[in-house]
This record gives sequence, structure tokens and C-alpha cells, in this order.
Amino acid sequence: MEQNMEYIVGVDLGGTKIATALLDLNGKILRRVRYETTPLKSAKEVIDCLIHSVHKVRGDIPITGVGVASPGAVDTKRGIILNGANLPEWVNIPLRQEMESQLELPVQIANDANAAAWGEYYAGAGKGSKTMAYITISTGIGSGIILDGRLLLGSNGYAGELGHTMIVQDGQLCGCGQLGCWEAYASGTSIARITKEAAEKKFSLMTELAAQDGTVIGAKHLFKAASLGDSVAIGVIDKATSYIASGLKNVIHTFNPDCIVIGGGVSLAGDDLFAPVLEKTKRLVMEPYRETFRIVPALLGEDVGVVGAATLSFT
Repeated sequence: MEQNMEYIVGVDLGGTKIATALLDLNGKILRRVRYETTPLKSAKEVIDCLIHSVHKVRGDIPITGVGVASPGAVDTKRGIILNGANLPEWVNIPLRQEMESQLELPVQIANDANAAAWGEYYAGAGKGSKTMAYITISTGIGSGIILDGRLLLGSNGYAGELGHTMIVQDGQLCGCGQLGCWEAYASGTSIARITKEAAEKKFSLMTELAAQDGTVIGAKHLFKAASLGDSVAIGVIDKATSYIASGLKNVIHTFNPDCIVIGGGVSLAGDDLFAPVLEKTKRLVMEPYRETFRIVPALLGEDVGVVGAATLSFT
């Protein structure tokens, strides 16, 4: 490690793992450790593992602070985890207070999607932008907004839940309990549902491709079949990209971002996804907006959580 260089630690806390990394102030990862959360039986055990991971990754290197990205609802301003997905007793946890008292260092806590948004803005695909929207399309739709160079948190730290904006009045039931949410139409789970329904109604190459792999129909079968001219797969992609574009229209009209970063498993489809999404989004937005934004894939991959968490102190 270089002398006179400052270092920070980022922790990406998930339902199955704690990933912790030591970074320099440029967002470069220098060391990392990973622990499974499945064996942990209580909130205390989770916190003890978090503390241990920080000590393990820093070694004898002085650090200036720690950032934690946590799933679920997070009161960022008070540093309290209100609830967390798939973690034992992970409700109303004063995590910042607990960690600061044990580490004797400043600790920043954020929702995982907000942390990821900041990571892509600070050191990823959104670097250099002024106002950026981060959308992760996977099981659900997570999101975060960088507005004029600052992470938008809202009055309680809950801002940026774009997946639960409505795109279809009285539409599909969403996991949040409401109808017609963007997530209910454009998430990876929703696209998988649309794909399955289409393949059941009409024969598709997707069925043959999945059978060859011995798996259920997935995104790779969808895009492969479309590339071979399969009309069912082409129809599904057209519908899915239309739903994605409908949500992006709302994002653009609300925040006027110069950059939209798309992460999550669906984003790995490349130009097969990005080209039609960009074309449809430009068609949907009002004319003055059409050349004001770019839509790009995320760059940080699985490291987005630790990078975003570590650099939260720069928000």
C-alpha cells in the first residue's frame, strides 16, 4: 500500500453473503473477503460478522471510514435498517450506531440500490455525468438517482423506488401489493413470465433450445431464438422493451438525466436489449428530451455494492 494514501472499506450485505473490500479513494479494490450469511442465526451474529469482515480486510491499514449497502428499507439519515430481506431478526437495527461504537470510525449506511447508483456514478458507467439514473433489472427493479451530483435520498432516505411507479392503470399485481407497477411488467421475473406465457400459447424455438440445455426457458433462449427469426421470441422482446421504455420515459421526464445506467441480469443481453429500448424511449419522450440522454450498461458488475458503499462518504 502506498504511504500517505487514504483507504476506505465497503460492505455489500445481502441475503446470502457479506462481501467486504478495501478500496483507495479512486474506487479501486485492493483487498476483498466474503462470508456466507446463511449460517448466521441472529442480528447480533450478522453484526459480528460485519465487524469481523472489516477488521479482516483492512488488516493493519488505517482507514478513514466504512460504508454499508443493505437490502430492504433503510433510514439512511439515522443509519437504521428498518427491514432486510432474508436476514435473521433484521428489523429496526441501529446499524450505524452499533458499528461506529465497535470500530470507532464513521460509518455510512444506505439501501443497496442507492449504494449501487452511487458506485456507478463515482467509478462506473455514469462517471462524468451530472444527473444519472441507475436502474437494475433483475428479480425486481431497483433504482437510485444522482441529481446534480448528489445522491437523492428524500426526507427519510426512501427516494428512488422507481420500480413502484405505475405504468399500467389497474394492471398486474406487483410484489409490493399494488397494481400496475413498472416492476410488475419490466423486471427479469416479469419478462420470464411473459416469455413462458408466450411459449405456452404458440410453438417457439425457445422451447427446443431450453430442452437442449435441460433447463427452463430463460433470457439466453429468448434472445437466441429471436436472433434465429423466431416470431414468438421477437414478440416477447418487443413487448418487454416497450415496458422498459415506458418506465424510462417517466424517469426522463421527471429527472432529466444525461445518463441512464442499466444493471442487473437483463442488461447482459447487450444491443439486443439496448438498441430497441433506446429507440422506443426516444420515441416516447417529448421532442426536447430526445438527444439529452444516453442509456448504457453498468460497468461494475458484482463489485457495484462494495464500491458504492465504500464511496458513500463522498456523497
